[in-house]
Amino acid sequence: HGLFIDAKAMFPQIPYYEYPAQALAIELYKEAGIRTSEIGSYMMGNDPDTGEQLEAQFEFTRLAVPRRVYTQAHFDIMADALIAIKDRADSIKGYRIAWQPMILRHFQAHLEPIV
Repeated sequence: HGLFIDAKAMFPQIPYYEYPAQALAIELYKEAGIRTSEIGSYMMGNDPDTGEQLEAQFEFTRLAVPRRVYTQAHFDIMADALIAIKDRADSIKGYRIAWQPMILRHFQAHLEPIV
């Protein structure tokens, strides 16, 4: 019931601590208004002992695909958006956390693009 896009493969220039899967989620929203979720290092959070960013094994961006809801036109928009992003992938940069709460970082943190 979902598509998992390998953001690490799409953006090899973005290190895990600059959240490639979150960068793809943001690009999909900017490109076509597609809301997704990041499943990667951003979701993993920081090591509770050291405070260092944990590195996820995968950097996925997940597109939920509920059954019997989306039409072919929806899938065409998703495909076109991914192609457009892939065409400019080498120019896309990662993000850094500007602010994060003590808990539930994945839902509430504020991100800033790396310049």
